[in-house]
Parts: sequence; structure tokens; C-alpha cells
Amino acid sequence: MACLLEAPLRISVLSVSVPLHFVEVTATSRHYVDRLFDPDPQKVVQGVIDMKNAVIGNNKQKANLIVLGAVPRLLYLLQQRTSSLELRTECAVVLGSLAMGTENNIKSLVDCHIIPALLQGLLCPDLVFIEACLRCLRTVFISPVTPVQLLYTDPTVIPHLMSLLSHSQRTQEYITQIFSHCCKTPEHQTVLFNHGAVQNIAPLLISPFYKVRMQALKCFSVLAYENTQVSMTLMNVLVDGERLAQVFVKMMQRDQPIEMQLTAAKCLTYMCRAGAIGTDDNCIVLKTLPCLVRMCSKEHLLEERVEGAETLAYLMEPDVELQRIASTTDHLVATLADYFKYPSSVSAITDIKRLDHDLKHAHELRQAAFKLYASLGSNDEDIRKKITETENMMDRIVSGLSESSIKVRLAAVRCLHSLSRSVQQLRTSFHDHAVWKPLMKLLQNAPDEVLIMASSTICNLLLEFSPSKEPILESGVIELLCSLTKSDSPALRVNGIWALMNMAFQADQKIKMEIVRCLGTEQLFRLLSDPDNNVLMKTLGLLRNLLSTRPHIDQIMSSHGKQIMQAVTLILESEHSIEVKEQTLCILANIADGNTAKELLMTNDDMLQKVKYYLGHSNVKLQLAATYCISNLIWNEEDGSQERQDKLREMGFVDILHKLTQSSDPSLCDRAKTAMQQYLA
Repeated sequence: MACLLEAPLRISVLSVSVPLHFVEVTATSRHYVDRLFDPDPQKVVQGVIDMKNAVIGNNKQKANLIVLGAVPRLLYLLQQRTSSLELRTECAVVLGSLAMGTENNIKSLVDCHIIPALLQGLLCPDLVFIEACLRCLRTVFISPVTPVQLLYTDPTVIPHLMSLLSHSQRTQEYITQIFSHCCKTPEHQTVLFNHGAVQNIAPLLISPFYKVRMQALKCFSVLAYENTQVSMTLMNVLVDGERLAQVFVKMMQRDQPIEMQLTAAKCLTYMCRAGAIGTDDNCIVLKTLPCLVRMCSKEHLLEERVEGAETLAYLMEPDVELQRIASTTDHLVATLADYFKYPSSVSAITDIKRLDHDLKHAHELRQAAFKLYASLGSNDEDIRKKITETENMMDRIVSGLSESSIKVRLAAVRCLHSLSRSVQQLRTSFHDHAVWKPLMKLLQNAPDEVLIMASSTICNLLLEFSPSKEPILESGVIELLCSLTKSDSPALRVNGIWALMNMAFQADQKIKMEIVRCLGTEQLFRLLSDPDNNVLMKTLGLLRNLLSTRPHIDQIMSSHGKQIMQAVTLILESEHSIEVKEQTLCILANIADGNTAKELLMTNDDMLQKVKYYLGHSNVKLQLAATYCISNLIWNEEDGSQERQDKLREMGFVDILHKLTQSSDPSLCDRAKTAMQQYLA
């Protein structure tokens, strides 16, 4: 039978070797199930009522009844029109109680198709029965093991639930709770929005019942998250003559329950991030941000501190002004340091259950602190300095990189990446704590999301002024970065090639040749035809850095010149952005600066015609890059310059350069005049 639990539990219930009291419970359970099949309807009702009383708070009894097949029979009785309303209602109540057991119980109920049966029950006109069905549905849907998509399978369900909202306090509480737990994707948001969720739920925010107000508020937080359409609509909603944003502000007041303050702050945060409220609006700067900072203080529960910190990090992530305000509000940077010390051996927690819970979830505090530090330090140099000077902060980040929790590792590397944007920190804290070592270790074996952030941080550590560049190079990083360029993830390909580009900047010939050898020309040219524009741009940047300083240009072009010229031709002939073509022409300008490499250009009339075309292009950036190329070819002080000048004169380059000396763009005008002077010298 589909709704039975896994074999081990089924065997343990029926085995003769189990303790005597377990057999007695099972025998009693069987008696409850048998009574569901009694031919006397009144005895069946009494049997269900007795079963209801037996399962309250008794998970073992619930499991036994499920194994013995109670669920299909209860669902059958619930759906039979011949069953009395009292029986159908009691069946819904028992099913709701069974759903309050373990996750395995929920799985069994879902496998028995409880959701369609209960949704069908909502069509009954009896309010008490509807409320019992909704209560059970609520319990099933708030479980993480229930597929939320089951709410959206039948397109008539959402509009019917909307129509039931006005029936009673209980229908309002249960339906809004179902919506807030089942709104997981933009598609879900759209379905709920299109069926009038905003208009139907907004009045519930001023309900006299706290639970209704709270669930309505949670609904708006999930509806507004990263959704511009919903957020913009919320700005125009009036509740009892007051704008919705103002209602949320009142819900953040200190005299409101913490749960309400936090959820209202989330609503305004999401509306702000979706572009419906400005980051300089008073309701954000003077109300939402201080409320979230307040939630980070140590007098709040662990989960409140986590949610407060993570929401605050999200609120100010793109806005430097909010980051500056937050960093000076209520000693936030120092307050977050406490997140790493909790719960301590001298913790004030006297509730053993709470202490046990917090010990198991302390890693969530560290994760939240790293996220908030990452957000705080993403732009401002002074804030970064304040963070790194906070007690043992760099040591904590380094420890975080090797934590067992993947989420903590990801948050720690995000924090490190944020701080690595600082030249000063790269030269001091990062060098003093040798952060490159755990980062390199992290790159060896990690999920893509961690790899992306770790490799992005390595890109910054490989910048020319970073003291970590040298030891990273000696650790054999080139091969690892080359392997990243072959990833299926565009972000990893970008980071791999970006790091190689930074590594090649002003590098010695040995490193450049090692990059070319390890990457291989085949992979290099595969990257030059990558569908992701960022990958292409960084590959061109790498090529440009490899082809700098004359001996390096000549050596690389002598071994790979033919393939490089082919790749350049392909890019200049294809449909690419101005930025891509500008980079490509800059590569040609570098080739033209080589001693022997420039002959690859001079003997390629097709390529010279392309340069001539871009010299007369309407875009100044392309004209400027093409002019640099010609300047390098005709420079007077170099051998063979006269022959090159004569050839380019014959091809009509001088006439175009002369016209460019009249350009309204000062840079292009100066560069064209410099080129013309080579002919006059």
C-alpha cells in the first residue's frame, strides 16, 4: 500500500521480538483502525474521536496508525458524501494531528494524496469542515518535505483560497500561512499576484488578531522579494487610508513583538532592493536600518540575530551610503564580533533546551556575521580597516574557510573577497595572515558557488601590488586556473581567465610562456569564441598582457603568430561589441610594437585593410586603437620604418590620418598628429 512507511519501521511494529509494551501499543492501534470499518456510522464517528484523543502528542502512536493503514481509510471517509459532516470534520482533525508528527509522517500522508483530497474538501459549504481541512493543509505545507508545487497543480485552487479569506479569522490565518510557505519562485509570486493577493491580503494587516496580521505580513515579505512588479504595487496600496509602507513602519516600532518588527523590516528591505523605495528614503535610513541593527544585539534570540544580520546585509549590499550609516550605528562592527563567541561557557542561557538548540545552530551566527561584514566592507576603505582591526577578525575568517558547514565557508570567502578589494588590506592583513594558503586549499575541492567566490578572491590576490602574488605563483596555481577555464560555469571560466590575465600583467617571460603552455593554444582560441562576453573580454585582456614588452611579443608571435592572427581576424569580422573590437585592435597595436612580430601585420594586406576600416570608423575608441596600431608600425626610430611608411602611404593611410588631425576628440587628434609627424621627420 502506497502510504506505508519504510520497511524497517514496518518490521519493527510487527516483530515478535519487540518489548511487550510496544506490542500492546500496536494492538491498541490496530483496534483504532478496525473501528474505522464498523458498519454503524455512529461507532465510526466515536472511533475517529477516540483516535484523535489517542494520537495527541504521541508520535509513536501516530506512526503505528499510519503503518496500519489508517490514512487511506480516513481519507475515504472524509471524501464520502454519505459521511456526516461531523465524521468528515473529525477525519480532517485526525489527519491534521498525524501531520504534526515526524517528516516521515508527512511523506506518508502526501504519498496517500492527502493534498488533493483536502483541497476538494474546501468546496464544501460548511465553515467548520473548511477550517479543519485548511488547518491540516497548513500543517502539511509548512513541512520542508512537502512539494509546494502541489498547491499550483489545479489552476482553480488559488482563486478559491482567495475567496475563502473573508470567511473567518481561522481561514485568514491558515490561508496566508499556506501562501507564505508555498511562494518559492517568481512564477509562484506571479500566480498569487494575478489572483489578487495584494488586494485580498492587505486589509488583514489591521486585523484585530495578531496571528492573522503576522501571517499577512509574512505573505507580503515573500511576495515582494526580488519582485519589482509586486513591490511597486505595494507602494500604491492604502490600508484604512494609510499607505502600506507606513503600516510596515508602525509594525517595526519597539513596542511590537520582535517577530513582527523583523518581518516588517524585511518587507521594506525587499521593496527597497526591488527599486520601489529609494535607499535615501527616511523609512529605510531612519526606520528599517536601525531596526535591523537593533536585531543584531546580544539580548535577542539566536534566530533573530541571524535574520536581522542577513536582512541588513541584503538591504545595504549595493549602497555605499547605507553601509557607512550602518557601520557607525550602535557599534555594529564590534557587536558582530560577539557572533563568534556565542554561546560561550559563561552564557546566560539557563534553559537547557535553548542552550542545546543554540549550540547546534551557532554556525548560523558565524555565517550571518561573515555575510554582514562582506556587505559592510564591499566599498568603503575605512569600514574595511575597521573590520580587519576588530579582534582576531582575520583569524576568524581563515578559520571559517575550513569549517564543516558549506554555508559558513561560502560566507567566509565572501567576506574575504569583499575585503580583498582593498589595496591596503592586500598589502597588510592578507599578507600577514597568509590567507592565500587556505584559499588555495579551498580551490582544490569545493562546490561551484564556493569555487566562484574563492577564485574571484584569488584574482585580487594576483594583482601586481599584492605581496601574495609571488607565493601563489610558486604554489603551482597556473594549472588550477587553466582547469577553471574549461568549466561549464561561465562565472568560473571568467574567474580562471581573469586570474591568468592579472598574473600575466608585467610578468616575466617564464611565467607568460608557462601560461601559454599550460592553457594551450587550442583552449585559448576556444575561449576567444566563448558565447559569454565576459569570458571573451578577459581572454582578450590575457592576450594583451601576454603580448607586452617586445621580446615577449616577438617570442609568442614567432611560435603562435599564425593562430593569433586568425583569431584576431575572426573577431574583427564577426558581430561583436565596440569593447571587444577595441580590445582586439589594442592586441594588434601590441603586435605592431614587436621588433619582428610587426612583419606579421605588414605582410597581411587583409589585416591592414581591416585596420584602415576601423581608422575611419564612426566610433572614436576604435579609431584611437587603430591609430595606435599604425603609429607603432611607422615609428621612425625602428629598422624598416621607411618601407612600412611607403606601403601604408600607398594604401591610403596618410589621407585618413590627415583627416583625423582635424578630429573634435582631443585624444584622437593628438594621436593622429603624432603619427603624421613620423612621415614629416
